Amino acid sequence: APSSCKNNMAATWYRGIRLAQGHFLPLLYMFLLPGVVSSTDYDYTFTLPPGQRECFYQEVKKDTSFEVEYQVIDGGDLDVTFVLRSPKGIPLVTELRKSEGIHSIDAKEDGDYMFCFDNTFSRISEKMIFFDVLLDADSDSEDDDWMDFVSPEEELDIKLEDMKDSMDRVKEHLAKSRQIQNVLRVFESKDRSIQEHNFERVNFWSIVQLIIMVLTALLQVYTVRNLFDDRKKVRT
Repeated sequence: APSSCKNNMAATWYRGIRLAQGHFLPLLYMFLLPGVVSSTDYDYTFTLPPGQRECFYQEVKKDTSFEVEYQVIDGGDLDVTFVLRSPKGIPLVTELRKSEGIHSIDAKEDGDYMFCFDNTFSRISEKMIFFDVLLDADSDSEDDDWMDFVSPEEELDIKLEDMKDSMDRVKEHLAKSRQIQNVLRVFESKDRSIQEHNFERVNFWSIVQLIIMVLTALLQVYTVRNLFDDRKKVRT
């Protein structure tokens, strides 16, 4: 009797799972996705003084890839010198006085990769620089942790590998979407800075032209009055 009761309970649970598969998968995505999608996108905005050079380091494991994107948002001619070096100091990327750039690197060795922004060629203008680092780290061990919470029973007819592949794709798309959103915000900030500078220039030269027009009008009035001013004295 106890064994038959257990079998009946197991059969009821199995039928319940089979009927609820359509609702079970979305719930599983909802609860497990936040743990699977880890942040691999780092962005930073800083001000580089004139005549200075600023370097940053990013630890990268061998046989993984990373992407570095930078933009000069404000300052001078919107240019900066960019250099990316391997952990051994070998130059991988060198760009002289560029406004923006994006580079994808396949790491051939473990260590800290250095990327520097050089503004030593400028003696007056400081630069506001945004850069974004997107790591494509091998996080299979972390992604597989969620599988410990799910029983891979064949009779449940749930393809765990397909779910894992789908969530990996979602993770990549979310990371890429976040990077694109950051870049769009930087474009907006850069365009706003250019518009504000143009607005200041237009106002300045408008005031200069207005002053010149007023002075010209006063000079013309003075000249015309002198032409008709008879300074000869009439004798009686």
